[in-house]
Amino acid sequence: MPLGLGRRKKASPLVENEEAEPIRAGLNVPGLDGLDGSGVGLAEGAAQEGLPPPPTNLRPRLIFHTQLAHGSPTGRIEGFSNVRELYAKIGEAFGIPPAEVMFCTLNTHKVDMDKLLGGQIGLEDFIFAHVKGQRKEVEVFKGEDALGLTITDNGAGYAFIKRIREGSIIHQIQVINVGDMIESINGQILIGCRHYEVAKMLKELPRGKNFVLKLVEPLKAFDMISQRTGGRSGSGVQLGTGRGTLRLRSKGPATVEELPSAFEEKAIEKVDDLLENYMGIRDSELAATMVELGKDKRNPDEFAEALDETLGDFAFPDEFVFDVWGAIGDAKVGRV
Repeated sequence: MPLGLGRRKKASPLVENEEAEPIRAGLNVPGLDGLDGSGVGLAEGAAQEGLPPPPTNLRPRLIFHTQLAHGSPTGRIEGFSNVRELYAKIGEAFGIPPAEVMFCTLNTHKVDMDKLLGGQIGLEDFIFAHVKGQRKEVEVFKGEDALGLTITDNGAGYAFIKRIREGSIIHQIQVINVGDMIESINGQILIGCRHYEVAKMLKELPRGKNFVLKLVEPLKAFDMISQRTGGRSGSGVQLGTGRGTLRLRSKGPATVEELPSAFEEKAIEKVDDLLENYMGIRDSELAATMVELGKDKRNPDEFAEALDETLGDFAFPDEFVFDVWGAIGDAKVGRV
C-alpha cells in the first residue's frame, strides 16, 4: 500500500499571498518565510565544531523574495552567484527577458540610489527589480566642463544615472532623471560599457557644443511618476537586523559574509573619495572591492598585483594605487 510519501510539488516562483504583499504598501513585516536569518549561516558550513560541513545538497537554501518595482506578484529566487545570474532568475520568475532588468533596489520600490543593489544583498533584504520603460532622446548643450552627473552601472552591461547635482547643466533638463539608462551618446551605443567608460566619454565631449543622449527610463508605478532626484524616500522597509550578507562575485560562487567592519567602512569611504578625484565617479562597490583586495596585503606591490589581476580593465596608475594603499592603511590605524 502507498506510504503517503509522494514527491513534494515544486513551489511556483510566483506567489500571491498576504505574507509578502504588504511590502509594496510600505507596511512593517517582521519576517518573511525563508528570510528570517535563523539557521541561514549553516548554508556556508557553520556546523558543530569537529564535524564536517553538511553536503551541499543538504544545506539550507538561500531564498530571496522579489517583485517588479512598478508592481507585480511576489517571486522567490535562489541559486545565483553574480548580477547576471540574478537578473536571469528574476526574468525566469516573472517571464520577462533578463535584458529588461535595468537595476535592483533593496527594500524599496522607489528609484532610491541609496538602496541600490550592488555586490552584496542582506540575507533579509527584499529585492525590487526595475525594468525598462519609456525611451527618450535629449539634446544637451555642454556649456560647462562638468555636467553634474554621477554614473554607475548594473554589472550586466547597462550604465545609468546615479546622481544629478543640484544646479548643474543636467539638473536644469527636467526630462533627464536619476535611474535613466544611458543607451547612446551621439549615436555611439553604450550597451556593454562600464560606468567609468561612459563617464570618461561624457567628460571628453567638447565644451560649447551640443550632444545627443538616448536614454531609457525605468518603468514606474503611479506613486513614482513625479520622482526626480532619486534621493532617500523614507519608504524603505527594513526586514530584520541580521548582519549577514550574500556577496555576489563576477568569478566564483557567491559567499555569505558579515557586513563591513568599522575599519572597512572608513576605508571604503576614503577610497570612494579617491575614485571621485581620480575618475570623476563615486562607486562604493568598486571601493569595497579594492579595500577587500588590499586589507590583507603586506605592501603596495602585492596590492598592485591583486588590483591588476582582479580590476585590470581600470589600468590604475601607480600613484593612484599608492594613494589607495595609504588610505587603507590610514583606516587601519584609525587616522582621519
